[in-house]
Amino acid sequence: MDPSGPKYFTIIDYVIFALLLVASMSIGLYYAFTGGRQSTTQEFLFADRSMKCLPLSLSLMATFQSAVAVIGTPAEVYANGTQYWFIGCSYILGLLIPAHIFIPVFYRLHLTSVYQYLELRFCKAVRICGTVTFIFQMVIYVGVGIYTPALALNAVTGFHLWGAVLATGLVCTVYTALGGLKAVVWTDVFQTVVMFTGQLAVIIVGVQQAGGPSEVWVKVRDGGRISGFDLNPDPTVRHTFWTLGVGGVFLMLSLYGVNQAQVQRYLSSRTEKEAVMSCYMVFPCLQVALMLSCLMGLVMYACYGNNSPLEQQYIKSKDQMVLYFVMDMLQNFPGLPGLFVACLFSASLSTISSAFNSLATVTMEDLIKPHYSMTEARATLLSKMLALSYGIICLAMAYVVHLMNSSVLQAALSIFGMVGGPLLGLFCLGIFFPCANSIGAVIGLAAGLLMAFWVGIGGFLARMSSSVVPPFNSTNTVAATPDNITITAVTAVIDAASRPVGLDGFYSLSYMWYSALNSSTVVLIGLIISFMTGPTKGDDVASGTVYPVVRTARSLLFKLVQPSACCTSPPEQKIDGHKEINGNVKEDAGTPEETETFLSSNPVSHLEQETSV
Repeated sequence: MDPSGPKYFTIIDYVIFALLLVASMSIGLYYAFTGGRQSTTQEFLFADRSMKCLPLSLSLMATFQSAVAVIGTPAEVYANGTQYWFIGCSYILGLLIPAHIFIPVFYRLHLTSVYQYLELRFCKAVRICGTVTFIFQMVIYVGVGIYTPALALNAVTGFHLWGAVLATGLVCTVYTALGGLKAVVWTDVFQTVVMFTGQLAVIIVGVQQAGGPSEVWVKVRDGGRISGFDLNPDPTVRHTFWTLGVGGVFLMLSLYGVNQAQVQRYLSSRTEKEAVMSCYMVFPCLQVALMLSCLMGLVMYACYGNNSPLEQQYIKSKDQMVLYFVMDMLQNFPGLPGLFVACLFSASLSTISSAFNSLATVTMEDLIKPHYSMTEARATLLSKMLALSYGIICLAMAYVVHLMNSSVLQAALSIFGMVGGPLLGLFCLGIFFPCANSIGAVIGLAAGLLMAFWVGIGGFLARMSSSVVPPFNSTNTVAATPDNITITAVTAVIDAASRPVGLDGFYSLSYMWYSALNSSTVVLIGLIISFMTGPTKGDDVASGTVYPVVRTARSLLFKLVQPSACCTSPPEQKIDGHKEINGNVKEDAGTPEETETFLSSNPVSHLEQETSV
């Protein structure tokens, strides 16, 4: 087939793509007219807190396994090798910490919005700041998430751009507004199956086209696409083991620890144990998704080698690489391009629907309910109208993205990562530091956001003004052999001489460190301001809002030092005749259960402790 010629969908491809949209809409309509008919806010926003861990785990994975990742990860692996695969190491701590720290804190407080925690821990002003920041973050990200895959599809196949944008946006808006969280979760499950099926089918056929598994391995090995551990500690190198495995932990925490879209799913679980289990089960799901994306990138390299369609100017952007591969190599398999497009838009739909539902939740619970009293029926109707309104707003945002050039589009994508770090720092400040006060929290968040945009936008402008910019990554993927040791040494000397210093070095920080830098800034500035203005006293901290780090560490150390004493109770932790409970010093009048949990799982809600304006 002519590699530069136009690629077209067949009737079968269009039918498969249409079936995806019809099936997603049908799930939403089913939950809109069955069961409780989404007649209460608890059912619409939290699925009556009745969800099981398996569908929740698939939904948690699908929420941020966006179309940008489906088309971006294979292109990254094609260009730079498997170094990006090491981000899977960050999934371990990135999911263990939410499972054992964030979920217990949020679940036992019986929250309806994760930002209610900020009011319980600090004050209403901090809560509103967090909510507004989250809304800003998600509206921009969803606008980009709707537009990017549609643009890539249009560029490669001629598929109508705004037809794809409106089809995905409107279908997603309707089933989210009608079916609530339960419809969102179960459509996520269906779309995850479609996503995995599409990727697997493309990989299998691509391997056959490339000559078989052994031939694929030989080509990617000889092409230097099998990367080893890059232990370079330089934080300006885009992808190394440290940037991916360590910096990725902070990115994972901002997504799976404190993001409303994910926390809302934890809170919809039947029990806290099932919420924790769903977080555990996300790990293999994410690993499978990462493996399929990386394998697709390797198969693409085996088929094209160094004759990249981008360099041959068959396509204009690396974002079009995956769709070009599907249409070029798999055109003779009717239905397979349509299946992959369904896979691509499944990833897009799952992200968009989760965003709509979470945006409606925080707006209702954080900005409307605290100020206006209303009946349950009216609150439910308003929640549905909010979901519908955010769908329209995000479609408008997609049009704004359309008016931007590709460089500004890349900057818009970076905003999602830049804003997530400060929000993570704000929650860590409250959960781990009882001395932090409200003033420190607000100023710390502001400092974190300033740092985020300073480094992110400054780095973007610095790259724009640079005459020579590495296309993807400065990481060397060629295997070290006796023949290239001298070349490697010379390259290292050149890299050291050309490494940016001063402010340019600061701007060259790898984007994988953004969350770590920004969250650390919030915590550091927040603590300094708190001590300058008077730290919060232990008795003033609301019960259950601080994780007992010291007590947990002592208990763990006791078990490690005396493993034979597993059947005995650990010694009481007393400070001057008082027990340390909930991270605070309390009078020695607790029950035995208080030595095991920092907040008992009783059904009494702690939201009545919210302060007034």
